[in-house]
Amino acid sequence: MQQSIFHRLYDMYHQDVFNFLFYLVKNRTAAEDLSHEVYVRVLKSYERFEGKSSEKTWLFSIAKNVAIDYFRKKQVRDKHAFTAFDWETEQLVSSVPSPEQSMELNDELSRLLLALERCSGDQKMVIIMRYLQELSIQETADILGWTTGKVKTTQHRALKNLRQLLEAQDGKEANSL
Repeated sequence: MQQSIFHRLYDMYHQDVFNFLFYLVKNRTAAEDLSHEVYVRVLKSYERFEGKSSEKTWLFSIAKNVAIDYFRKKQVRDKHAFTAFDWETEQLVSSVPSPEQSMELNDELSRLLLALERCSGDQKMVIIMRYLQELSIQETADILGWTTGKVKTTQHRALKNLRQLLEAQDGKEANSL
């Protein structure tokens, strides 16, 4: 792989890849490490990139796989025994400070990120890709290896779930006043 291609990809997408991973793992150091792992994989596999999708889509596919590997390894380490991580049903929960605490985000985004923690892995991934990374439905489908219909359905369910979670949060806050 030519260094200029690597540098171009890094310069164009590094911040987006880092943000994507940071929202998933909620740990700056882990997100930085995972970002580097993404680019290690890019260096190793760019020759096999066939151009069937955009470079951005391909890069986010690698980032998604790196994140899945991270959560699988973390689950094994945390439980000290192997149990399969079910990406579609497991919630991705991290015990470290969330991005809203680390970056002093506004209250609305903080509430949203807190509610997002209670969504399934699929729902969380789609919301991050679609609304925080501003990827299209087609790009999201390509990255996840899904149909656009599945992305739309998952997005719809995630938004409905988030709405219910936020309404429940509002109800709890109103009752505590």
